[in-house]
Amino acid sequence: MSGRRQRRRALGRGDLSVRLRALGWSLVFLAGGLGLSLALLRLIPATLRLAHGEALSLAALQAVVLLVAFGFLSWLVGGRVLRFRLADFGVVPAGPGVRRFGAGLLVGLGLAALAMIIAVPVGGAAWRDDGGAPGAWLTTVLATAALLLPAALAEELIFRGVPLVALSRAFGRWPALLGLAVLFGLAHLFNPGVTPLAVFNIALAGVFLGLAFFTPGGLWTSSGAHLGWNLGLAGLAAPVSGLPLPLPWLDYLPGGPRWLTGGPFGPEGGLLGSLCLAGGALLAARHMTRETLA
Repeated sequence: MSGRRQRRRALGRGDLSVRLRALGWSLVFLAGGLGLSLALLRLIPATLRLAHGEALSLAALQAVVLLVAFGFLSWLVGGRVLRFRLADFGVVPAGPGVRRFGAGLLVGLGLAALAMIIAVPVGGAAWRDDGGAPGAWLTTVLATAALLLPAALAEELIFRGVPLVALSRAFGRWPALLGLAVLFGLAHLFNPGVTPLAVFNIALAGVFLGLAFFTPGGLWTSSGAHLGWNLGLAGLAAPVSGLPLPLPWLDYLPGGPRWLTGGPFGPEGGLLGSLCLAGGALLAARHMTRETLA
């Protein structure tokens, strides 16, 4: 056998080993974080009732537990085992990081608002005053942001954290990004009122957020965009991935048809949401950092 062929075969075995290692540790990260989250959820509510006399809302509790569990796994698998550095996740000092988070937040807010605004002339959507006060609306929006922030951070750690870095180094950015985006969509398969288009759109949101992760802002930008999209929907009184978050003062009537506006699932269930998320993905792709093998 020629020396060139031997080297090629050795390189092939090396690539296979790297890919299997990346897949294996990604599965350990995902399964370990899920298992740890379920274990904590079985223990924490009773502790909270004893300490405070009442349980936190289930949504807030789940978000915090997921953030803690996957934050710990990010340190253990990503930091201790795979030796990733904070820079590998785009985690920069707080000053630039907050600015990049803010940039992502504004883009997410703008895309969510755009999907709903376009639905007014083309789908007959409308807002109406339900008799509440604007001050109560603002207070509720701020409280909703506090609820949605840990949820956004947790989902970014899960789908745009350790697995995305590991798999992109082993397979390339696009295969890793698309694979995890599909998993992100499937993770919402049992949300209330979900449709095939809604699952597709959430996967498309995963592509948008994955591309945002590969901009210089890394997790700062993708987390800001994630929060911005969810908060934009909730703040304008639309359901978020099928989950209604009622607000005082403002009600949103989505109009129709459902395939266009999303109907009761929210804009993520309609074609207008698809177009806005695709636009966000194109915008993020223009700002991606150059891919390296580091």
